[in-house]
Amino acid sequence: MQMLARHLEPALPGVVIATPDGPSHFDGGGAGYQWFSLAGITEQSRPARILAARQDFDGVLHGILQQHDIHAETDRIMLAGFSQGAIMALDALVSHRLPLCGVVAFSGRLASPGPYHPAASAAALLIHGKADPVIPWEESERAAASLADAGVAVSTLFEPGVPHTLSTNGVQRAAAFIGQRFDLN
Repeated sequence: MQMLARHLEPALPGVVIATPDGPSHFDGGGAGYQWFSLAGITEQSRPARILAARQDFDGVLHGILQQHDIHAETDRIMLAGFSQGAIMALDALVSHRLPLCGVVAFSGRLASPGPYHPAASAAALLIHGKADPVIPWEESERAAASLADAGVAVSTLFEPGVPHTLSTNGVQRAAAFIGQRFDLN
């Protein structure tokens, strides 16, 4: 997400951008930080793992808000995440634990337990490569339908030939979306 932050900072003056890592390296997840373990994960167990990760995720978010004197009651807050970060950002959106004005989800999925209660004015941009071998792009397509059913204004970008990564086109689209949500465009 550092690539995204470097691109967004000059394009979004006055916007606080933080790129926290997940709390740990769990078994089965490779070298990256994670919010929950992938070892033995199934469609049935994934929602429980997301629920278990909420405390750490929310703790990190609240620490960032406090550090930058951002107040959920008065400031606009948006989350962007990649892979598990996208999963957790979408979870925060649909559970309405923070009054988010939007989420940008790169290569993620919506696997949170329902029912969904997003903020009435929330929007989401889902970006996913169609050559993703880790999380199939159809997961973002399903997420878009579920979010729209829950009242979220959803935009998508499905990129042919792009694997499980951030693309330049995706980052540019994210910057435009964030600028629009923060009335900077």
